[in-house]
Amino acid sequence: VMKTLTNPFFVDMERGARRAAAETGASLQVRAAAQETSIDQQIELVEAAIRERTDAIVIAPGDSAALIPVLRKARDAGIRLVVIDNPLDPVLADRAGLGDVPLVTVDNERGAALAAGYAAATLEGPVDALLVEGIRGAANAEARRRGARQALAAHPNVHIVASETANWKIDEAWELARRMFTRWPDLRLVVCANDMMALGVIRYLKDAGRSAVRVTGYDALPEPR
Repeated sequence: VMKTLTNPFFVDMERGARRAAAETGASLQVRAAAQETSIDQQIELVEAAIRERTDAIVIAPGDSAALIPVLRKARDAGIRLVVIDNPLDPVLADRAGLGDVPLVTVDNERGAALAAGYAAATLEGPVDALLVEGIRGAANAEARRRGARQALAAHPNVHIVASETANWKIDEAWELARRMFTRWPDLRLVVCANDMMALGVIRYLKDAGRSAVRVTGYDALPEPR
């Protein structure tokens, strides 16, 4: 169960799952919500898997809390669970008896800190910076925000003028960039919590004919490289 398949990051995940299924002989169904913000749809996908009596669910939860009740229902139905990419809220998961669900992810806080810190170190003089967050309440988005803030705090010349969400989306990041650069035309650094939002910011900068702005992303998609 993916967040969406409109993001190449999750398309790569699907490829990995299909490769594993071929190697192990597992019967695999890949299902995804329309958008990363389509949390209710993702819950329904899990409900459908329960009704179909699937043996296991591997899920990249769009929300760290909202998926917990339906995942508890899946476990009660005897379905094995594995969480990938975005962790469940640890306190709520423990309360629901899901604290032992396997998790496959990365150190989002450290990754964001490395990206933001590297960018800040390459800029001299006063730097106005914008943080473009992922979905608020998602554990990986919160971790990336913390990491970026911690890294930028180590550079006294960097001032964070705003920290706003674009919900992982290209179009929302484009619109956010338009509003932020209108308000703060001297922005020199934009730290984005994923590559899709970084692409949205870059597209705005190209459309506006702006240059000399450093943009960082997160996910290692080929397009922004």
